[in-house]
Amino acid sequence: MVPKGYLGITIFPFVIIKYRSLKSNITFINHEQIHIRQQLELLILPFFIWYFIEFLIKFWRYKNWSLAYRNVSFEREAYQNERAVDYLQNRPLWSFVSFL
Repeated sequence: MVPKGYLGITIFPFVIIKYRSLKSNITFINHEQIHIRQQLELLILPFFIWYFIEFLIKFWRYKNWSLAYRNVSFEREAYQNERAVDYLQNRPLWSFVSFL
C-alpha cells in the first residue's frame, strides 16, 4: 500500500509503513505525526485536495517527481521539523502556510 520509493504514508488516522523497524524510528514517526496534525487542521479531505494540487503545480514547475514532492509545503514543514521531537507541542496552527 506504500508507493514505491517511499517508506510510509499517512492517511488520518493511520500511518502505513513499509517496514516494521520504522515503528521505532523517532524521526520517521515524528514526520508522519506532523502530517496527521496537518490533515486534522484542514479537516482531512481538503488536505489531500490541497496536497494534490500543490504537487501538480510543483511538478509542472520542476518537471521532477522527487523535487516536486519535497517542495510541497506540507512535506517541507515535516522534513524541516521531523528531528524536533517537541515540535508538535509548540507548533502554531496552520504552520505549513509559512512553507508555501
